[in-house]
Amino acid sequence: MDHVRVRESVGVDGVELRHLRGFLAVADELSFTHAAAALRVGQPALTRTVRALEDAVGARLLERTTRRVELTEAGCRLRDELAPLLARIDGALRTAVSEPPMLRLGFTSLLPAACAELAHAFKAATGAGVRLVRRDEPLAGLTSGACDVAVVRGEIPPGAAVRTRVLLHEPRIAVVARGAAELAGRRVVDWAELADVPLVVNTVTGTTRPDLWPPSRRPRLACTADNFDEWLEAVAAGHGVGVAPEPVARRHSHPSLRYVRLKNAPPVAVHLAVPARDAHPLAERYLRRAGQFSDASSG
Repeated sequence: MDHVRVRESVGVDGVELRHLRGFLAVADELSFTHAAAALRVGQPALTRTVRALEDAVGARLLERTTRRVELTEAGCRLRDELAPLLARIDGALRTAVSEPPMLRLGFTSLLPAACAELAHAFKAATGAGVRLVRRDEPLAGLTSGACDVAVVRGEIPPGAAVRTRVLLHEPRIAVVARGAAELAGRRVVDWAELADVPLVVNTVTGTTRPDLWPPSRRPRLACTADNFDEWLEAVAAGHGVGVAPEPVARRHSHPSLRYVRLKNAPPVAVHLAVPARDAHPLAERYLRRAGQFSDASSG
């Protein structure tokens, strides 16, 4: 008997949370492969789920090519509306089963030390705990509803529907392969000198890109990585020089790497971000409490 693959189809009334979570995961990762891994489902099943949602709403939400996935205008609107709503639903479900109040704090590679003191102050003031959620995503899982507050290093992605507060600033440090011709034996390097060496860039959660230098003199892009571990190994392999916030870089020791102090390098702003609309009430209180620990703030 021949097997026939049936395409899932639902009307708007048949849209379920799994359709919405699947779409948000792909919207956050901009990759069906990575989103399927995060949700622990098969990629074909996730593709069918997202297509069913598109059929239900009567609009294309994602543009797919063989090399990349991008949100359409309708997809951007739906993502911005859904993310805070699903976060509230998750909170309501946790409350319904009598779990203690809990704030989900998203981060990428390393939490700033200030967050530990902030968590203690927040718990003392509210009685709520803080659960850590790591996501290798530009907003650390905030747009997909994986967290209620996100720690974001560097620039906030353009167009992100979030409100932020700058918690602190961190110095940058250069990371080089041991024995590399560039910067060999140097203990301190001026920021401007890095324009003459190839740069390895983490395009997802990294904070340093060639456009931080003047257009007339910028480093050549040697290669890119999708996460911090890949970035670290690319630098260790000698593909180029990496630049990262000093606390993050020094936390990850590697036998093939050495760290070079930078002077005149622009510092990295560390933001706390919450959804611009319908933020979790605990997230609002966490952001206000963070004002006692931050060295600057922004709307």
